[in-house]
Amino acid sequence: MRLIVTRPRSDGERTQAALLEAGHRAILAPLLEIHRLPGPRLALAGVSALIATSANAVEALAARTQSRDLPLFVVGPHSAAVAREAGFSTVYSGNGGADGLVPHILQRLPPATSVLFHAAPAQSAGTLELELSHHGYQLRREILYEARAVGTLPHAAADSLSAGAADGALFYSPRSARIFARLVTAAGLAPRCRGLQAFCISAKAAQGLAHLPFAERRIAPQSDHGGMMALL
Repeated sequence: MRLIVTRPRSDGERTQAALLEAGHRAILAPLLEIHRLPGPRLALAGVSALIATSANAVEALAARTQSRDLPLFVVGPHSAAVAREAGFSTVYSGNGGADGLVPHILQRLPPATSVLFHAAPAQSAGTLELELSHHGYQLRREILYEARAVGTLPHAAADSLSAGAADGALFYSPRSARIFARLVTAAGLAPRCRGLQAFCISAKAAQGLAHLPFAERRIAPQSDHGGMMALL
């Protein structure tokens, strides 16, 4: 299949390699640009463990601290691999999605005495912090990076849609799905989605495409890269 990949460029290139290996063609069309935010070394005194909900968060965290001995909780195997490559010695991986981290944290750290540091993106909804606070954890949260939406539909996506040269598109977040829907509509290309399949990491991502005429919106069995590849 010829698949539009809407992830940020570095993530998209990794997805491209996996798609090529599986016999597909990737059309890279990043809808978000990752920007690390500058700042001093992080103050981690008294912190029991770190949380990073994406590979980008892991990389931003590694750039702001030399500490590698605190336990680090991440959302999936790719983020775990990035963390280990960065030198973090104790890495716990969830099964995809920020919500999946909570059981792992509860299993390993006592809420009453643990302080957690979340390496957060600027656009974080804060639901993970709310759930952990509900369980009794103390939270420190610092915004280390932001994902900025592009202003127009990338040429690769526009050209492939215009030419009928795509069979589907991959959406790894609700936000990227909403951006795609907005930019495709603004470009007058919404009708070109007819007949294409949308491969979505979650039901919320699929909802962001609701008004586009995709032939089918399919949802990954688990909210991570492995789940997305399983759809294909």
